[in-house]
Amino acid sequence: MTSQLFRLHSWPRAIAHIDGDAFFTSCEEAIHPELKGKALITGGERGIVACASYPAKKLGIKRGVPLHEARKICPELIILPSDYETYSLFSRRMFSIMRRFTPDLEEYSIDEAFADITGMRRALHSSYEEIALRMKKEIERELGITVSVGLSITKVLAKVASKYLKPAGMTVIKGTDISQYLYDLPVGNLWGIGPATTNYLAKLGIRTALAFAELPEITVREKLTKPGVEIWQELRGDSVYPVTAEEKSSYASISKTKTFAPATSDADYLFAQLMRNMESACIKARRYDLAPLKILVFLKKNNFDTSGSEAVLSRPCACPLEFSGVIRDLFESCYRPHNLYRATGVVLLNLAPDKNIQYTLFDNHVHAEKIKGLYNVADELGQKFGKHTLHLGSTHLIEKMGKGRRGVSTMREQTLLKGETRRRHLALPLIHIKTND
Repeated sequence: MTSQLFRLHSWPRAIAHIDGDAFFTSCEEAIHPELKGKALITGGERGIVACASYPAKKLGIKRGVPLHEARKICPELIILPSDYETYSLFSRRMFSIMRRFTPDLEEYSIDEAFADITGMRRALHSSYEEIALRMKKEIERELGITVSVGLSITKVLAKVASKYLKPAGMTVIKGTDISQYLYDLPVGNLWGIGPATTNYLAKLGIRTALAFAELPEITVREKLTKPGVEIWQELRGDSVYPVTAEEKSSYASISKTKTFAPATSDADYLFAQLMRNMESACIKARRYDLAPLKILVFLKKNNFDTSGSEAVLSRPCACPLEFSGVIRDLFESCYRPHNLYRATGVVLLNLAPDKNIQYTLFDNHVHAEKIKGLYNVADELGQKFGKHTLHLGSTHLIEKMGKGRRGVSTMREQTLLKGETRRRHLALPLIHIKTND
């Protein structure tokens, strides 16, 4: 018999969690209908599975599995390079559909978001269950993908609900129904409970989410830190995690990495990737008016060993042109021609808010202002047409060789619409449909 501990009002809050089902492969299937129902993965450029379709998952192919192992499991496996430009467009469209129902939307990741729909019943002339279902149906109808939806009174419970009938399901956990959904749910499956906490709770004899939720408050506060206490509160229907619509604006560091396949020792290609990492990191830093005083670069070898080097900058700056010489020196200090490398990365450290970020490539103030204006234009073009629409010349080798499996462009990059160039694409994914003449 399940616990009768939870005797809450059905809807003190109403929070929906929408989670895309195998999001990357679903986007590929939406624009390539002939791929639907097939064992399909993305991640060809990385050498490991980034996302697996549900037919592939049924065969035992999971995220993170090396491609050679995935091919052994399924020789007919379809392997695609990740097309993040298109996935990002699908993501933005999904979130815009959700905002039709509430302005209180938290974009949690590229394929999932929380929506606080409390108080929207009168405005939308629908129950909370109907609002969540309409969100789901409109996303699936307009984007051609499936999503799983959870609706409950806290964010943690909404997360539990969205995973309950995955894929393409919808689960509603009212305040009076909490116990039955937590009854046999492993505590380690809860959002925010990691392996260390799971093992610790097991030593206390706590193995299910319900057993955790039924612990006395004094025990929870004595045995667990603040995050554990907050998850316990959320499980009991006490909403302590708000749906935060504001975008994150504070960072201790910013890191950007790129994994590619096949591994390479090509110094020009590796340096181009490092400068692209730096471009991406600086774009994010400028977005939040931040500037680093220290940068770290690293190269990851084919055997996963990593070598890196860091430098302290003479002045804070988010202009990658100024870093090119520094990046070159750091690269040469950790690059070895006889090694094969599979990934590059850059980390911006010691970030500080700076509303007047210095663009000091030139001592002349006029030239500095021109460089600042150049990056303002680059950021505007990036927001409109996609990141790196205007990019450093030192990274152009990436554009030349393609961003998918090295030397192979994604389908979106290979196809040019009228008026497009290789550098400038419309912000539209492509649908490829076979027709009979």
